[in-house]
Amino acid sequence: MEYEPVIGLEVHAQLLTQSKIFCPCSTLFGGEPNTLTCPVCTGLPGSLPALNQKVLEFTLRAALATHCRVDPYNQFARKNYFYPDLPKGYQISQYELPLASDGYIDIQSDSQQKRIGIIRIHMEEDAGKLLHDLSSERGAHSYVDFNRTGVPLIEIVSAPDLRTPEEASAYLRKLRAILMFLDICDGNMEEGSFRCDANISLRPKGQQALGVKTELKNMNSFRNVQRALDFEIRRQTALLDQGERIIQETRLWDAAKGVTSSMRGKEEAHDYRYFPDPDLVPMLIDPEWVESVRSSLPELPEAKKARFLRDYGIPEYDAEVLTTSKPLANYYEACLQIYNKPKAVSNWMMSELLRELKRDEREIEDCPVSAPHLAEMLKMIDDGIISGKIAKSVFEEMYRSGKRADEIVKEKGWVQVTDFAEIERIVEQVLSANPKEVEAYRQGKEKLFGFFVGQVMKATQGKASPQLVNDLLKKKL
Repeated sequence: MEYEPVIGLEVHAQLLTQSKIFCPCSTLFGGEPNTLTCPVCTGLPGSLPALNQKVLEFTLRAALATHCRVDPYNQFARKNYFYPDLPKGYQISQYELPLASDGYIDIQSDSQQKRIGIIRIHMEEDAGKLLHDLSSERGAHSYVDFNRTGVPLIEIVSAPDLRTPEEASAYLRKLRAILMFLDICDGNMEEGSFRCDANISLRPKGQQALGVKTELKNMNSFRNVQRALDFEIRRQTALLDQGERIIQETRLWDAAKGVTSSMRGKEEAHDYRYFPDPDLVPMLIDPEWVESVRSSLPELPEAKKARFLRDYGIPEYDAEVLTTSKPLANYYEACLQIYNKPKAVSNWMMSELLRELKRDEREIEDCPVSAPHLAEMLKMIDDGIISGKIAKSVFEEMYRSGKRADEIVKEKGWVQVTDFAEIERIVEQVLSANPKEVEAYRQGKEKLFGFFVGQVMKATQGKASPQLVNDLLKKKL
Protein backbone atom coordinates (compact mmCIF):
# COMPACT_ATOMS: atom_id res chain seq x y z
CA MET A 1 0.00 0.00 0.00
CA GLU A 2 1.14 3.54 -0.69
CA TYR A 3 1.15 5.92 2.27
CA GLU A 4 1.06 9.69 2.53
CA PRO A 5 3.10 11.35 5.31
CA VAL A 6 1.36 14.09 7.30
CA ILE A 7 3.80 16.37 9.10
CA GLY A 8 3.31 19.23 11.55
CA LEU A 9 6.10 21.19 13.23
CA GLU A 10 6.32 22.83 16.64
CA VAL A 11 9.07 25.45 16.70
CA HIS A 12 10.44 27.04 19.85
CA ALA A 13 12.27 30.31 19.18
CA GLN A 14 14.17 32.16 21.91
CA LEU A 15 13.49 35.88 21.84
CA LEU A 16 16.34 38.39 21.75
CA THR A 17 15.43 40.24 24.93
CA GLN A 18 18.12 41.25 27.42
CA SER A 19 16.13 39.97 30.41
CA LYS A 20 13.91 36.97 31.08
CA ILE A 21 10.16 36.83 30.53
CA PHE A 22 9.02 37.34 34.14
CA CYS A 23 12.09 38.68 35.98
CA PRO A 24 15.10 40.99 35.39
CA CYS A 25 17.71 38.17 35.14
CA SER A 26 19.98 38.24 32.08
CA THR A 27 19.33 35.95 29.10
CA LEU A 28 23.08 35.76 28.30
CA PHE A 29 24.12 32.40 26.83
CA GLY A 30 27.07 30.51 28.30
CA GLY A 31 27.31 32.10 31.76
CA GLU A 32 28.60 30.19 34.79
CA PRO A 33 25.93 27.66 35.84
CA ASN A 34 23.25 28.97 38.19
CA THR A 35 24.56 32.55 38.25
CA LEU A 36 21.79 34.15 36.15
CA THR A 37 18.93 33.32 38.48
CA CYS A 38 16.68 34.91 41.11
CA PRO A 39 13.78 33.89 43.39
CA VAL A 40 11.26 34.45 40.56
CA CYS A 41 12.80 32.23 37.86
CA THR A 42 13.74 29.53 40.39
CA GLY A 43 10.21 29.54 41.82
CA LEU A 44 10.96 30.34 45.45
CA PRO A 45 7.91 30.76 47.73
CA GLY A 46 6.46 34.27 47.80
CA SER A 47 8.03 35.41 44.50
CA LEU A 48 5.74 36.88 41.85
CA PRO A 49 6.22 37.08 38.06
CA ALA A 50 5.88 40.34 36.09
CA LEU A 51 5.63 40.21 32.29
CA ASN A 52 8.47 41.71 30.23
CA GLN A 53 6.59 43.92 27.73
CA LYS A 54 9.36 43.46 25.12
CA VAL A 55 8.43 39.76 25.00
CA LEU A 56 4.85 40.69 24.16
CA GLU A 57 6.01 43.14 21.46
CA PHE A 58 8.39 40.61 19.86
CA THR A 59 5.67 37.92 19.83
CA LEU A 60 3.31 40.39 18.22
CA ARG A 61 5.89 41.12 15.51
CA ALA A 62 6.18 37.40 14.75
CA ALA A 63 2.39 37.06 14.63
CA LEU A 64 1.92 39.96 12.21
CA ALA A 65 4.80 38.82 9.97
CA THR A 66 3.19 35.38 9.61
CA HIS A 67 -0.30 36.74 8.83
CA CYS A 68 -1.81 35.59 12.14
CA ARG A 69 -4.96 36.93 13.76
CA VAL A 70 -4.05 38.71 16.99
CA ASP A 71 -6.48 37.82 19.76
CA PRO A 72 -7.20 40.95 21.83
CA TYR A 73 -7.91 38.95 25.01
CA ASN A 74 -5.37 36.35 26.09
CA GLN A 75 -3.85 34.94 29.25
CA PHE A 76 -1.08 32.79 30.70
CA ALA A 77 -1.63 29.28 31.99
CA ARG A 78 0.31 26.87 34.15
CA LYS A 79 1.44 23.71 32.38
CA ASN A 80 1.98 21.23 35.22
CA TYR A 81 4.59 18.49 34.98
CA PHE A 82 7.58 17.38 37.03
CA TYR A 83 11.11 17.37 35.71
CA PRO A 84 14.35 18.19 37.58
CA ASP A 85 15.09 21.25 35.41
CA LEU A 86 11.66 22.79 36.08
CA PRO A 87 12.03 24.34 39.55
CA LYS A 88 8.39 25.44 40.05
CA GLY A 89 6.91 22.08 39.03
CA TYR A 90 5.04 23.89 36.26
CA GLN A 91 5.85 25.99 33.19
CA ILE A 92 4.15 29.32 32.54
CA SER A 93 2.80 29.10 29.01
CA GLN A 94 -0.44 29.86 27.14
CA TYR A 95 -3.13 27.33 26.37
CA GLU A 96 -6.77 28.18 25.65
CA LEU A 97 -6.19 31.89 24.94
CA PRO A 98 -2.91 32.33 23.00
CA LEU A 99 -1.75 35.67 21.59
CA ALA A 100 -2.15 34.72 17.92
CA SER A 101 -3.69 32.09 15.66
CA ASP A 102 -4.73 31.24 12.07
CA GLY A 103 -1.65 32.43 10.18
CA TYR A 104 0.40 31.03 7.31
CA ILE A 105 3.78 30.95 5.56
CA ASP A 106 4.28 30.37 1.83
CA ILE A 107 7.08 28.03 0.76
CA GLN A 108 8.42 26.73 -2.56
CA SER A 109 7.54 23.08 -3.13
CA ASP A 110 8.37 21.34 -6.42
CA SER A 111 8.84 24.75 -8.08
CA GLN A 112 5.36 25.78 -6.93
CA GLN A 113 4.24 27.96 -4.05
CA LYS A 114 2.53 26.11 -1.20
CA ARG A 115 0.78 27.68 1.78
CA ILE A 116 1.48 26.16 5.21
CA GLY A 117 -0.96 27.11 7.94
CA ILE A 118 0.07 28.26 11.41
CA ILE A 119 -2.38 27.13 14.09
CA ARG A 120 -1.07 29.33 16.92
CA ILE A 121 1.78 31.40 18.30
CA HIS A 122 2.08 31.76 22.04
CA MET A 123 4.55 32.95 24.68
CA GLU A 124 6.12 30.76 27.34
CA GLU A 125 9.17 30.44 29.57
CA ASP A 126 12.02 28.02 28.93
CA ALA A 127 13.05 25.30 31.37
CA GLY A 128 16.56 24.77 32.74
CA LYS A 129 19.20 22.40 31.41
CA LEU A 130 20.40 19.02 32.67
CA LEU A 131 24.06 18.07 32.28
CA HIS A 132 24.92 14.38 32.57
CA ASP A 133 28.35 13.15 33.69
CA LEU A 134 28.83 9.43 33.06
CA SER A 135 32.58 9.41 33.72
CA SER A 136 32.62 10.29 37.43
CA GLU A 137 34.56 7.92 39.72
CA ARG A 138 31.60 8.09 42.12
CA GLY A 139 29.26 6.87 39.42
CA ALA A 140 26.98 8.65 36.97
CA HIS A 141 25.78 12.08 38.05
CA SER A 142 23.39 14.66 36.63
CA TYR A 143 23.62 18.37 37.31
CA VAL A 144 21.04 21.07 36.71
CA ASP A 145 21.73 24.60 35.44
CA PHE A 146 18.85 27.05 35.98
CA ASN A 147 20.38 29.90 33.93
CA ARG A 148 18.04 29.14 31.02
CA THR A 149 14.97 28.92 33.26
CA GLY A 150 12.60 31.76 32.43
CA VAL A 151 14.25 32.73 29.14
CA PRO A 152 11.44 33.93 26.84
CA LEU A 153 10.24 31.66 24.05
CA ILE A 154 7.56 31.72 21.43
CA GLU A 155 6.07 28.45 20.26
CA ILE A 156 4.92 28.41 16.64
CA VAL A 157 2.68 25.45 15.81
CA SER A 158 2.14 24.64 12.14
CA ALA A 159 -0.93 22.98 10.70
CA PRO A 160 -0.39 19.38 9.46
CA ASP A 161 0.04 20.70 5.91
CA LEU A 162 3.55 19.38 5.21
CA ARG A 163 3.85 16.21 3.16
CA THR A 164 7.58 15.60 2.70
CA PRO A 165 10.79 16.06 4.72
CA GLU A 166 11.92 18.53 2.03
CA GLU A 167 8.83 20.68 2.61
CA ALA A 168 9.48 20.59 6.36
CA SER A 169 13.04 21.81 5.80
CA ALA A 170 11.85 24.59 3.47
CA TYR A 171 9.23 25.71 6.04
CA LEU A 172 11.82 25.84 8.84
CA ARG A 173 14.29 27.82 6.73
CA LYS A 174 11.58 30.32 5.75
CA LEU A 175 10.32 30.71 9.33
CA ARG A 176 13.86 31.13 10.68
CA ALA A 177 14.60 33.80 8.05
CA ILE A 178 11.45 35.73 8.98
CA LEU A 179 12.32 35.74 12.69
CA MET A 180 15.87 36.85 11.95
CA PHE A 181 14.70 39.62 9.60
CA LEU A 182 12.47 40.81 12.46
CA ASP A 183 15.53 40.90 14.79
CA ILE A 184 13.63 38.95 17.45
CA CYS A 185 15.60 35.65 17.31
CA ASP A 186 19.20 34.87 16.34
CA GLY A 187 18.18 31.52 14.77
CA ASN A 188 21.12 29.64 16.33
CA MET A 189 20.10 25.97 16.21
CA GLU A 190 23.29 24.68 17.86
CA GLU A 191 22.72 26.84 20.96
CA GLY A 192 19.04 25.90 21.01
CA SER A 193 17.60 29.35 20.33
CA PHE A 194 15.72 27.92 17.32
CA ARG A 195 14.61 24.34 17.85
CA CYS A 196 11.96 22.11 16.42
CA ASP A 197 9.81 19.10 17.33
CA ALA A 198 8.10 17.25 14.49
CA ASN A 199 4.81 15.33 14.55
CA ILE A 200 4.49 12.75 11.81
CA SER A 201 1.91 10.14 10.86
CA LEU A 202 1.17 8.04 7.79
CA ARG A 203 -2.17 7.35 6.15
CA PRO A 204 -3.15 5.38 3.03
CA LYS A 205 -3.09 7.65 -0.02
CA GLY A 206 -6.52 9.13 -0.62
CA GLN A 207 -7.66 8.70 2.98
CA GLN A 208 -8.74 11.85 4.84
CA ALA A 209 -8.52 10.57 8.42
CA LEU A 210 -5.17 11.07 10.12
CA GLY A 211 -3.02 8.20 11.27
CA VAL A 212 -1.43 7.75 14.72
CA LYS A 213 1.38 10.28 15.12
CA THR A 214 4.76 10.17 16.77
CA GLU A 215 6.69 13.21 17.97
CA LEU A 216 10.38 13.57 17.10
CA LYS A 217 12.77 15.51 19.33
CA ASN A 218 16.50 16.34 19.55
CA MET A 219 16.98 17.66 16.00
CA ASN A 220 19.46 20.55 15.95
CA SER A 221 19.83 21.29 12.24
CA PHE A 222 17.73 21.44 9.06
CA ARG A 223 19.57 18.38 7.77
CA ASN A 224 18.80 16.38 10.91
CA VAL A 225 15.11 17.32 10.74
CA GLN A 226 15.03 15.98 7.18
CA ARG A 227 16.99 12.84 8.07
CA ALA A 228 14.84 12.08 11.12
CA LEU A 229 11.61 12.45 9.14
CA ASP A 230 13.00 10.25 6.33
CA PHE A 231 13.86 7.52 8.85
CA GLU A 232 10.49 7.76 10.61
CA ILE A 233 8.60 7.45 7.31
CA ARG A 234 10.56 4.27 6.52
CA ARG A 235 10.04 2.89 10.05
CA GLN A 236 6.29 3.53 10.10
CA THR A 237 5.85 2.20 6.55
CA ALA A 238 7.56 -1.07 7.50
CA LEU A 239 5.36 -1.48 10.59
CA LEU A 240 2.14 -0.80 8.68
CA ASP A 241 3.15 -3.17 5.87
CA GLN A 242 3.63 -5.92 8.50
CA GLY A 243 0.16 -5.30 9.90
CA GLU A 244 1.44 -3.77 13.11
CA ARG A 245 0.06 -0.58 14.65
CA ILE A 246 1.85 2.70 15.30
CA ILE A 247 2.14 3.71 18.96
CA GLN A 248 1.62 7.37 19.87
CA GLU A 249 4.90 8.27 21.54
CA THR A 250 7.79 10.68 21.72
CA ARG A 251 10.97 9.50 20.00
CA LEU A 252 14.53 10.86 20.12
CA TRP A 253 16.66 11.32 17.01
CA ASP A 254 20.21 9.89 17.21
CA ALA A 255 22.19 11.77 14.55
CA ALA A 256 25.27 9.54 14.88
CA LYS A 257 23.33 6.31 14.27
CA GLY A 258 20.74 7.86 11.96
CA VAL A 259 17.79 6.32 13.86
CA THR A 260 14.97 7.34 16.20
CA SER A 261 14.36 5.57 19.51
CA SER A 262 11.41 5.57 21.91
CA MET A 263 11.62 8.11 24.75
CA ARG A 264 8.16 8.02 26.40
CA GLY A 265 4.47 7.64 25.74
CA LYS A 266 3.03 10.83 24.25
CA GLU A 267 1.19 13.05 26.73
CA GLU A 268 -2.17 14.55 25.87
CA ALA A 269 -3.00 18.15 26.82
CA HIS A 270 -5.15 17.04 29.78
CA ASP A 271 -2.13 15.26 31.29
CA TYR A 272 -0.58 18.67 31.98
CA ARG A 273 -3.60 19.90 34.02
CA TYR A 274 -3.53 23.37 32.45
CA PHE A 275 -5.24 26.16 34.37
CA PRO A 276 -5.01 29.99 34.25
CA ASP A 277 -2.02 31.32 36.17
CA PRO A 278 -3.42 33.15 39.21
CA ASP A 279 -0.29 35.36 39.53
CA LEU A 280 -0.66 36.90 36.04
CA VAL A 281 -3.74 38.87 35.06
CA PRO A 282 -5.34 38.37 31.62
CA MET A 283 -4.16 40.82 28.93
CA LEU A 284 -6.14 43.14 26.70
CA ILE A 285 -4.19 44.05 23.56
CA ASP A 286 -4.83 47.61 22.35
CA PRO A 287 -5.67 47.55 18.59
CA GLU A 288 -3.84 50.87 18.10
CA TRP A 289 -0.67 49.35 19.55
CA VAL A 290 -1.04 46.38 17.18
CA GLU A 291 -1.20 48.74 14.20
CA SER A 292 1.78 50.71 15.55
CA VAL A 293 3.83 47.49 15.69
CA ARG A 294 2.61 46.49 12.21
CA SER A 295 3.77 49.81 10.74
CA SER A 296 7.22 49.34 12.27
CA LEU A 297 7.87 45.91 10.72
CA PRO A 298 11.00 45.79 8.55
CA GLU A 299 11.16 44.56 4.96
CA LEU A 300 10.65 40.79 5.17
CA PRO A 301 12.17 38.08 2.92
CA GLU A 302 9.29 37.89 0.41
CA ALA A 303 9.16 41.67 -0.04
CA LYS A 304 12.94 41.91 -0.30
CA LYS A 305 13.05 39.15 -2.90
CA ALA A 306 10.39 40.94 -4.96
CA ARG A 307 12.36 44.20 -4.74
CA PHE A 308 15.61 42.49 -5.79
CA LEU A 309 13.84 41.05 -8.85
CA ARG A 310 12.26 44.38 -9.72
CA ASP A 311 15.14 46.78 -9.01
CA TYR A 312 18.19 44.67 -9.85
CA GLY A 313 16.87 42.39 -12.60
CA ILE A 314 18.64 39.30 -11.26
CA PRO A 315 17.22 35.76 -11.80
CA GLU A 316 14.61 34.53 -9.34
CA TYR A 317 16.94 31.81 -8.03
CA ASP A 318 19.61 34.41 -7.21
CA ALA A 319 17.07 36.61 -5.44
CA GLU A 320 15.78 33.62 -3.46
CA VAL A 321 19.26 32.66 -2.23
CA LEU A 322 20.40 36.23 -1.49
CA THR A 323 17.36 36.89 0.71
CA THR A 324 17.62 33.72 2.80
CA SER A 325 19.17 35.81 5.57
CA LYS A 326 19.18 39.48 6.45
CA PRO A 327 23.02 39.71 6.72
CA LEU A 328 23.44 38.08 3.29
CA ALA A 329 20.98 40.51 1.68
CA ASN A 330 22.70 43.44 3.41
CA TYR A 331 26.11 42.25 2.14
CA TYR A 332 24.78 42.13 -1.42
CA GLU A 333 23.37 45.65 -1.29
CA ALA A 334 26.52 46.99 0.39
CA CYS A 335 28.51 45.68 -2.62
CA LEU A 336 26.11 47.38 -5.04
CA GLN A 337 26.63 50.75 -3.36
CA ILE A 338 30.25 50.63 -4.57
CA TYR A 339 30.01 48.40 -7.66
CA ASN A 340 26.56 48.77 -9.22
CA LYS A 341 26.46 45.69 -11.43
CA PRO A 342 23.80 43.48 -9.79
CA LYS A 343 24.30 40.30 -11.83
CA ALA A 344 28.10 40.38 -11.60
CA VAL A 345 27.93 40.76 -7.81
CA SER A 346 25.33 37.99 -7.43
CA ASN A 347 27.46 35.68 -9.62
CA TRP A 348 30.50 36.13 -7.39
CA MET A 349 28.51 35.80 -4.18
CA MET A 350 26.59 32.72 -5.37
CA SER A 351 29.70 30.91 -6.60
CA GLU A 352 32.98 31.92 -4.99
CA LEU A 353 31.77 33.52 -1.74
CA LEU A 354 29.06 31.07 -0.67
CA ARG A 355 31.22 28.08 -1.68
CA GLU A 356 34.01 29.20 0.66
CA LEU A 357 31.56 29.93 3.50
CA LYS A 358 29.87 26.54 3.11
CA ARG A 359 33.21 24.72 3.12
CA ASP A 360 34.25 26.43 6.37
CA GLU A 361 30.73 26.24 7.88
CA ARG A 362 30.78 30.02 8.35
CA GLU A 363 27.99 32.55 8.29
CA ILE A 364 28.25 35.69 6.13
CA GLU A 365 28.75 37.77 9.30
CA ASP A 366 32.08 35.95 9.82
CA CYS A 367 33.27 36.34 6.22
CA PRO A 368 36.88 37.64 6.10
CA VAL A 369 36.13 39.43 2.81
CA SER A 370 34.04 42.51 3.50
CA ALA A 371 31.45 43.78 1.01
CA PRO A 372 33.51 46.92 0.13
CA HIS A 373 36.62 44.79 -0.48
CA LEU A 374 34.75 42.41 -2.81
CA ALA A 375 33.37 45.41 -4.71
CA GLU A 376 36.87 46.90 -5.04
CA MET A 377 38.16 43.64 -6.53
CA LEU A 378 35.32 43.53 -9.07
CA LYS A 379 36.14 47.09 -10.13
CA MET A 380 39.74 45.99 -10.74
CA ILE A 381 38.45 43.48 -13.30
CA ASP A 382 36.51 46.21 -15.12
CA ASP A 383 39.52 48.53 -15.00
CA GLY A 384 41.68 45.89 -16.71
CA ILE A 385 44.06 45.58 -13.75
CA ILE A 386 43.33 41.87 -13.30
CA SER A 387 41.60 39.30 -15.48
CA GLY A 388 38.56 37.32 -14.40
CA LYS A 389 40.72 34.21 -14.08
CA ILE A 390 43.29 35.94 -11.89
CA ALA A 391 40.46 37.45 -9.86
CA LYS A 392 39.50 33.97 -8.63
CA SER A 393 43.02 33.47 -7.27
CA VAL A 394 42.94 36.98 -5.78
CA PHE A 395 39.61 36.25 -4.07
CA GLU A 396 40.89 32.98 -2.59
CA GLU A 397 43.89 34.84 -1.16
CA MET A 398 41.62 37.61 0.18
CA TYR A 399 39.47 34.99 1.90
CA ARG A 400 42.47 33.25 3.46
CA SER A 401 44.43 36.32 4.52
CA GLY A 402 41.83 39.05 4.95
CA LYS A 403 43.97 41.37 2.77
CA ARG A 404 42.62 43.76 0.16
CA ALA A 405 42.83 42.89 -3.54
CA ASP A 406 45.28 45.67 -4.47
CA GLU A 407 47.73 44.50 -1.77
CA ILE A 408 47.61 40.90 -3.03
CA VAL A 409 47.98 41.86 -6.70
CA LYS A 410 51.12 43.94 -5.92
CA GLU A 411 52.64 41.23 -3.69
CA LYS A 412 52.04 38.42 -6.21
CA GLY A 413 52.73 40.41 -9.36
CA TRP A 414 49.34 39.47 -10.75
CA VAL A 415 48.73 42.70 -12.70
CA GLN A 416 47.07 41.93 -16.02
CA VAL A 417 49.23 42.26 -19.12
CA THR A 418 47.61 44.82 -21.44
CA ASP A 419 50.66 45.72 -23.53
CA PHE A 420 49.42 45.34 -27.12
CA ALA A 421 52.85 44.66 -28.65
CA GLU A 422 53.76 42.04 -26.02
CA ILE A 423 50.49 40.11 -26.39
CA GLU A 424 50.72 40.33 -30.21
CA ARG A 425 54.21 38.81 -30.07
CA ILE A 426 52.98 35.89 -27.92
CA VAL A 427 49.93 35.32 -30.17
CA GLU A 428 52.20 35.08 -33.22
CA GLN A 429 54.48 32.62 -31.38
CA VAL A 430 51.51 30.39 -30.50
CA LEU A 431 50.21 30.40 -34.08
CA SER A 432 53.67 29.67 -35.51
CA ALA A 433 54.12 26.75 -33.09
CA ASN A 434 50.79 25.16 -34.10
CA PRO A 435 50.50 25.30 -37.92
CA LYS A 436 48.29 22.17 -38.21
CA GLU A 437 45.75 23.61 -35.74
CA VAL A 438 45.80 26.95 -37.59
CA GLU A 439 45.07 25.23 -40.89
CA ALA A 440 42.31 23.11 -39.29
CA TYR A 441 40.70 26.23 -37.82
CA ARG A 442 40.75 27.97 -41.21
CA GLN A 443 39.11 24.86 -42.74
CA GLY A 444 36.13 25.36 -40.39
CA LYS A 445 37.13 23.68 -37.10
CA GLU A 446 36.17 26.75 -35.08
CA LYS A 447 36.26 24.96 -31.69
CA LEU A 448 40.05 25.22 -31.88
CA PHE A 449 39.76 28.92 -31.04
CA GLY A 450 39.55 27.97 -27.36
CA PHE A 451 42.78 25.99 -27.75
CA PHE A 452 44.64 29.08 -29.05
CA VAL A 453 43.25 31.24 -26.23
CA GLY A 454 44.40 28.65 -23.69
CA GLN A 455 47.92 28.53 -25.17
CA VAL A 456 48.28 32.32 -25.02
CA MET A 457 46.98 32.47 -21.44
CA LYS A 458 49.36 29.67 -20.49
CA ALA A 459 52.31 31.57 -21.98
CA THR A 460 51.35 34.70 -20.02
CA GLN A 461 50.56 32.76 -16.79
CA GLY A 462 46.95 33.88 -17.10
CA LYS A 463 47.86 37.57 -16.97
CA ALA A 464 46.97 38.59 -20.53
CA SER A 465 43.83 40.64 -21.06
CA PRO A 466 41.26 38.10 -22.34
CA GLN A 467 39.58 40.70 -24.54
CA LEU A 468 42.86 41.69 -26.17
CA VAL A 469 43.83 38.05 -26.68
CA ASN A 470 40.47 37.30 -28.34
CA ASP A 471 40.65 40.34 -30.60
CA LEU A 472 44.24 39.63 -31.74
CA LEU A 473 43.62 35.94 -32.37
CA LYS A 474 40.56 36.66 -34.49
CA LYS A 475 42.54 39.21 -36.49
CA LYS A 476 45.57 36.95 -37.02
CA LEU A 477 43.55 33.84 -37.85
